[in-house]
Amino acid sequence: MSFFKIFDVSGSAMTAQSLRLNATASNIANAQNVSGDAASVYKAKYTEFSTIFNEQSEAAGVKVNGVSESEAAPLKLFDPKNPIADKEGYVYRPDISVIEEMANMISASRSYQDNVDVMNTAKQLMMSTLKLGQ
Repeated sequence: MSFFKIFDVSGSAMTAQSLRLNATASNIANAQNVSGDAASVYKAKYTEFSTIFNEQSEAAGVKVNGVSESEAAPLKLFDPKNPIADKEGYVYRPDISVIEEMANMISASRSYQDNVDVMNTAKQLMMSTLKLGQ
């Protein structure tokens, strides 16, 4: 693998983790939002990645396959005094665990930082290699 490919691999991984962080932040921000009907409840978003391989079957990066929405049924809460409650007095909230989302956010943040460290180390190694010729 070319030494410069390290930047491509880490860069694509950083992009993927950035998207994961954005989706997780959106899930946390909307975890407590309520709606008057089950159909309009916020649906949690999750990113899907896969490994990109080159012709030599070496890992060449991270591909974001897309962002999917949760299929979990919304939580039905009895709150007849809520102005947006339905006829039976229920409001609906997304089934999002803030604890799980925080764990996802920590994992994505650490993965992002790990890739920053890989790029910085590769840069330092390249600079050290260039200094050898002096």
